[in-house]
Amino acid sequence: MGSACPLTGRSILVVEDEPLIALDIEQGFRAAGAAVFTARNLVDGMRLADHPDLSAAVLDFVFRDGDGTALCERLKERSIPFLLHTGYSRVHEVCSPAMVVPKPATPSQLVSAIEGLIKDG
Repeated sequence: MGSACPLTGRSILVVEDEPLIALDIEQGFRAAGAAVFTARNLVDGMRLADHPDLSAAVLDFVFRDGDGTALCERLKERSIPFLLHTGYSRVHEVCSPAMVVPKPATPSQLVSAIEGLIKDG
């Protein structure tokens, strides 16, 4: 049963400003057993990055209200593993150690990548 829901008990932050992409990602993580916190902009993403139960995060990088540099920094300070799911080719060096999964990616690819980050962390 553990393999059917590999992220049971985990909470994943998804910061994505495209509603359909965000919904697709959310559904993928929920199907894997995770609780999902979703932000559609940088301000909400920063607020949710401080959630005490956060296990990992999937971030876009460019938002209408800024880029994700400060968000990457906040997650690193908290030792929360994260990946960037973005079409943006240049990211700030603060985010460079994060895994980058180029858009478009399937929800199952993102779930697998997050599983790997959590195991390695």
